[in-house]
Amino acid sequence: MNTAPFSQRIIEWYRQFGRTTLPWQQAKTPYKVWISEIMLQQTQVATVIPYFERFMARFTTVTELANADIDEVLHHWTGLGYYARARNLHKAAITIRDKFAGTFPDKFDDVVALPGVGRSTAGAILSLASGQHHAILDGNVKRVLTRHQAVQGWPGNAKVEQTLWQLAEQLSPKQHIDQYNQAMMDIGATLCTRSKPACERCPVAIDCQAQRQGRQKDFPNKKPKKAIPSKSGFLLVLRQQQQILLQQRPPAGIWGGLWCFPEFSSAAALEARVAQLAPNATLHALPPFRHTFSHYHFDIEPMLINVDDIDLSHIEAGLQGQQSDNNVMEPKPTLWYNLAQPSRVGLAAATERIIASLQTASIKELE
Repeated sequence: MNTAPFSQRIIEWYRQFGRTTLPWQQAKTPYKVWISEIMLQQTQVATVIPYFERFMARFTTVTELANADIDEVLHHWTGLGYYARARNLHKAAITIRDKFAGTFPDKFDDVVALPGVGRSTAGAILSLASGQHHAILDGNVKRVLTRHQAVQGWPGNAKVEQTLWQLAEQLSPKQHIDQYNQAMMDIGATLCTRSKPACERCPVAIDCQAQRQGRQKDFPNKKPKKAIPSKSGFLLVLRQQQQILLQQRPPAGIWGGLWCFPEFSSAAALEARVAQLAPNATLHALPPFRHTFSHYHFDIEPMLINVDDIDLSHIEAGLQGQQSDNNVMEPKPTLWYNLAQPSRVGLAAATERIIASLQTASIKELE
């Protein structure tokens, strides 16, 4: 029986089995760790790796990221989801460039004040990159601690989270904090998984209360169920040969700053706008689909019209003049997106899906 302290067993496990070859662990810097930690929020390691490598190849320093156009940043984020993360990265990079002369800050209060950086992320960056003593509490760590200590209650509850922070602080070792924190995340991701925990390989299973009780799957306690509402929207796909018209969403909110198709709250509103823009055009219904956000389902019905005989500036002017009572979106910048030569801009997931179907249809037309 290994009776060594909790943290010592965790560190010993890491030295034998922990992940040490991830791209952000090579030639480690606070900048690399920061980017990886933000990308890894709500996203698995295997998905993040290629995005991280492309992102770092383009934005090699904080200053390069700060100087880049937000559209290009969002373009490199397209497909990762939760786009507020990318917008906050850009804002934070500008802060670091302007306030810290492009050098990533090394004080906790300065790091946690950056847009999109919370207590756990700040602790992870400074402990993993600089060896500073800070506890972390991401989703993986929460799962390990709630099972080991049989902590009752949903971890998203403020009181439960406070209890977990106290545990995280108490268990964190004074030395080798970088190895310990990385190990806790690795154990949560690879051993103490949601559905099939590998307790036989866990270094702290022997005194894990959930394991002793055979109740591993009961922890963490689940979030109280709440029905996910749904809403519907109608997207106008205006096409002229190989070009389609997109509009940019506002910086805040769903798909903030991304390029999307003009969105309408009803079919009648869409048809009324089409009657103004292209009264003789025929609407074609594209296959409807559902896109699910974290807090609601969005049932999308795309409608296509070809505007080959209409001046593009007339279309743009007509959409810029649209009224908010007819359209969910306020007037915004427009872009004619070339299907054959795609622009390097950030696209919403639903936009990408429709574009892919249009590109496939174009290829079939040429065969």
